[in-house]
Amino acid sequence: MSEIDLETFRSWTGRRREEHDHIGAWPVRAMRATLDEPGGEPAAGEPLPPAWHWLYFLEATAASAIAHDGHARRGDFLPPVPLPRRMWAGGRIEWRASLRVGDAATRTSEIVAVEPKRGRTGTLVFVTVRHTLSTARGACIVEEHDIVYREAPAPGAPAVAVAVGADAPQAAAWHRHWLPDAVMLFRYSALTFNGHRIHYDQPYVTGEEGYPGLVVHGPLQATLLLHLAAGALPGRRLARFEYRALSPAFAGEPLEVHGQPEGDPAGAVGEARLWATTTHGRRTMAGTVAWAAAD
Repeated sequence: MSEIDLETFRSWTGRRREEHDHIGAWPVRAMRATLDEPGGEPAAGEPLPPAWHWLYFLEATAASAIAHDGHARRGDFLPPVPLPRRMWAGGRIEWRASLRVGDAATRTSEIVAVEPKRGRTGTLVFVTVRHTLSTARGACIVEEHDIVYREAPAPGAPAVAVAVGADAPQAAAWHRHWLPDAVMLFRYSALTFNGHRIHYDQPYVTGEEGYPGLVVHGPLQATLLLHLAAGALPGRRLARFEYRALSPAFAGEPLEVHGQPEGDPAGAVGEARLWATTTHGRRTMAGTVAWAAAD
């Protein structure tokens, strides 16, 4: 891409939009079913579990505006980066207060950075979007979401750089085993109105993008990490989460999520490292989480 193109993409920095949504009960009930969690119908005023705000403020892009990969065509809110592969690279979340079932909420989004990089697989462009979710009580969640655009793999080259996570921490106080299958991925795509074909279209993901199978959503992996952390200290509110996607996870491949506290997370303030691995030891996501000060 030329410098002129890059400067054009950087001109998207500062773009903003505002959306409104009702934090309804049905997505919570459906997500509980997807994760095989008890609880059924949530009560009005019940706090959302961490990262379940991703079930709201969904983009209802018209079918005529969908690109070949299932995403909305670029150039509306997000810059028209001409790289074919788009992935959820990671992000940072700050919880200032609980978002609750029944809330009338507003999300203000702003593009805060557009940065090119050169990686092992070629040109990369990272776009960072900051979302602020608010209710009548004030700002509840502030997050930055990193999107990466990548080149298509060269003919004959592997689509994924599969690095064994030899540096993954071995000790883990908390862990849980998951087996994300095609049904789980389909349900999460439906719950988030995510049309990206890599998550449900086997001929497309293997034949056109070169992956060995359906790709587990980045936000779903992040949700499983937070599910582990929240369950380890029930009753404590999470304050911050920073995470980074390291390599893809695939449907039908066992996924292990792990957590190791730093210091004493049951005290006034606590932190923990979180990571997800395949059964072969390949890390797919890693992050750190911090709890709010105990009341």
